[in-house]
Amino acid sequence: MPSYKAPLNDYRFILNDVLKIGGYANLPGFADISPDLIDAILEGAAQISEEVLQPLNYSGDQEGCTRHADGSVTTPKGFKAAYKTFIEGGWGALTSDPAYGGQGLPHTLGICTNEMLSAANMAFCMYPGLSHGAYSAIHAHGTDEQRRTYLPKIVEGSWTGTMNLTEPHCGTDLGLMRTRAEPQADGSYRITGTKIFISAGEHDLSENIIHLVLAKIAGPGTPEGIKGVSLFIVPKFLVNTDGSLGARNAVTCGAIEHKMGIHGNATCVLNYDGATGYLIGEAHKGMRAMFTMMNEARLGVAVQGLSQSEVAYQNAVAYAKERLQGRSLTGPKAPDKPADPIIVHPDIRRILMSIKAFNEGARMLMLWTALHGDLSHAAEDAKARELGDDIMGLLTPVLKGYFTDKGYANATEAQQVYGGHGYIAETGAEQFVRDARIAMIYEGANGVQALDLVGRKLAMNGGRAIFAWFALIDAFLTANDGNAELKPFLDGLRSARTQLEDGTTWLMNNGLANPDNAGAASMDYLYLFALTALAYAWAQMAQVALGKPPGDQGGFYANKLATGRFFLARMLPDAAAHLAKLKTGAAPLMALDADAF
Repeated sequence: MPSYKAPLNDYRFILNDVLKIGGYANLPGFADISPDLIDAILEGAAQISEEVLQPLNYSGDQEGCTRHADGSVTTPKGFKAAYKTFIEGGWGALTSDPAYGGQGLPHTLGICTNEMLSAANMAFCMYPGLSHGAYSAIHAHGTDEQRRTYLPKIVEGSWTGTMNLTEPHCGTDLGLMRTRAEPQADGSYRITGTKIFISAGEHDLSENIIHLVLAKIAGPGTPEGIKGVSLFIVPKFLVNTDGSLGARNAVTCGAIEHKMGIHGNATCVLNYDGATGYLIGEAHKGMRAMFTMMNEARLGVAVQGLSQSEVAYQNAVAYAKERLQGRSLTGPKAPDKPADPIIVHPDIRRILMSIKAFNEGARMLMLWTALHGDLSHAAEDAKARELGDDIMGLLTPVLKGYFTDKGYANATEAQQVYGGHGYIAETGAEQFVRDARIAMIYEGANGVQALDLVGRKLAMNGGRAIFAWFALIDAFLTANDGNAELKPFLDGLRSARTQLEDGTTWLMNNGLANPDNAGAASMDYLYLFALTALAYAWAQMAQVALGKPPGDQGGFYANKLATGRFFLARMLPDAAAHLAKLKTGAAPLMALDADAF
């Protein structure tokens, strides 16, 4: 059966030694952060992940969720008790505003706990994950009354949240939606329509579910397309003025989607039949409010990609150390046994080292990005806040797209380590593949992430974010010039940075002339960007690891450097291929007429 062990030493190394998170104690949310507190939170999250959630992952996948005749939904056995343990531990409130019952800790720390929880049980983790997205949208765009009404209960965990975008006939192009909101005399709206693919849309974990629903206001004055979309709070149970629950609202689960993975999460078809809803934010500005939720969700999905890569890797390593098959090409390594464990074989090492190098680099990059997100709100200097916001916005599509693509690919590669045993359910390897697949699709399919990067993020504010990104890399290279031990990492970063600048310049020169060029180059550009960012992450980690005693922590730092050198030798060279492909433009992709396919 599969297992999971939280990578606590990696978190400590990144947070304390590389990011030096304790140096931000003068900023809001960071004041109480200390190595001891970090340890307490990390160890607590590891405990609930390893002991409570992970044991339910396989059984939850096998059992799935059950919809009953009345439209109610039951989650898999053990989920309800686990959720009670989760909220009693305050895990859903970790990074929320203290004004509404949260602990107010930095999101950087929340990323660590989210990775652990998702690696242990991705389907379960989606219930509180969606709730935090709803919390963020209401916190940012709701009225004072809406915040008072909904946020304390969501933060507490007794109420959960969802986001309702997709309809049977429209996904990415939300301007085509048909769900309507009829204005009522009391200021509320009657919401009518059908939404599909609604994660955590109906379940038995919480007292109430707060749906955030995109709809178009009926009547004159509503613009066509996406500009006419508004966002509404539609609770499963209406909330009385004293905060108690009132009548059941006219929203029901019509079906649970039969899907490839994440079976423990209730992905629902929700039917709204004149349900009472309340406008959040401005009328016809729903996408602005929803993007608050979606941007946070996209980073959460990037974490899911990393988490499935990590848990798949851990189990593949365990199998590779135990499975006996053949002899090492350089002679027996276990002469007392009938065969050697397969971890001696170079191709198995190639798979495991590739996943390990991604996991450790991606973890560093994710936490570095999350820290900039925290600084975008908490930094004292306006320029530092601007930089944090620019970096967060620029890297969000990169992390979501690349981490989830690699998460799925790595889960598949880890499955390969098992041979035929990876194809059967008992080992758990095939579940990691199935669960990881959705992360490439939801919260904006990865092709859309690439278009967002090249079509919006590069040009935003006159290219301010991409220039700031290059400046950060240049400053690091200059500051470490002459460090002979770090030179291989600096050379790799410098080469990738040059290639990324070349690709950026090509897009600026060719994308406007023919927009198809930008579309054709977008995914290769996203991969090139991601590899450059990972090179930067590895260079930062290597700089710190080189200053540590190599035998300290059982060889942790020496192993870190060896993994980083593998990244430079075997993964970073792919950047040149992505640059070459993106510069071919649209012509090879668009050469055939549609009828030729």
